[in-house]
Formats: sequence, C-alpha cells, structure tokens
Amino acid sequence: EGTGPIWLDDVRCQGNELSLLGCPASPWGVTNCQHREDAAVVCAEPFQLRLVDGPGRCAGRLEVNRAGQWGTVCDDGWSRTNAVVVCRELGCGVARAVGDLPWGRPRFGPGTGRIWLDDVRCQGQEGTLQDCAHRAWGHHDCTHQEDIGVVCQVWDPPLPLWGSWWPGRAGSS
Repeated sequence: EGTGPIWLDDVRCQGNELSLLGCPASPWGVTNCQHREDAAVVCAEPFQLRLVDGPGRCAGRLEVNRAGQWGTVCDDGWSRTNAVVVCRELGCGVARAVGDLPWGRPRFGPGTGRIWLDDVRCQGQEGTLQDCAHRAWGHHDCTHQEDIGVVCQVWDPPLPLWGSWWPGRAGSS
C-alpha cells in the first residue's frame, strides 16, 4: 500500500496510448479510492534472441536473453517447427529443412554460460519463441554439446537479367 495523495482513479486505457496520462480517467486528484486499492505494474524485459557463430545473422547457434544474460537453447525435442518460429521472429525467411543441409542437424559449436531453454515445443503459429511451450527458464538436462543451431533460408530478390554488367552480354567485361 502506498501513502499520500491518490492522483488517478477509474483509468480506462485501450492499449494504444503513449503513456498512462493519455488514458481516459476521472479528473486528476478526484478519487473515491483508498490505498488498499493501489494498482501495481511489473514490466517485463523485451524478449531477445540471436543466432551466433554462423556465417551470418540468419544461421548460427541459437541464444536467448533472459534477465540481461545471454544463454543457449538445448536441442532436446527440437523440431523444424521451432526453427520456423525462430526464423520468422528474426526476419530471416523460412527455416531450412534438416534434409536440405549437407551435414544434418546444424551445429555451430558449444556456447558458454547459462542454458536457458530445453524441451521447446512450438505449434508454428507463435509470433515469438517465448510463446512456445518449454521447461521452466534455466531448467534442463543438457550440456553445451547439445546447443541447437538454426539455419534460415533468406529469400533475396533475384538479380535482374539485363544491363551491361551481366556476364556474356555485350558490354560486359
């Protein structure tokens, strides 16, 4: 419970306001509340993920940030559906099928530090890996030898077939 004046009451935010002061409410300082009705908010840190130690930003060992600390994801139960969610979240196109990869399941070496996620199970429609089912954060039965790698297929626009730069065309060198 707080102490002192209560400044806001009957706050009715829609969710698109830039601040709490943009929400409809009773006039400033006009209230019928007591401090036992004080509201509280806990803000969550933005979820972050990245692919590291690969040939580019769309292929590498999967790492997630939890409480300001980067850690890895265990490969137990990992599926292409999980990789689809990761690639989409990173803006890296679609996930490459393991059968498309000459070396099978992608490996980008062991990570260090925490192993944050294990037994990740996505359905495919999730907007973020954070929304997929998984063991509790930091609970796992893995070593860093089981850190999952992800390879996404980035769809670059095709090159134009015209212009003097095209090999074998008049004016090309």
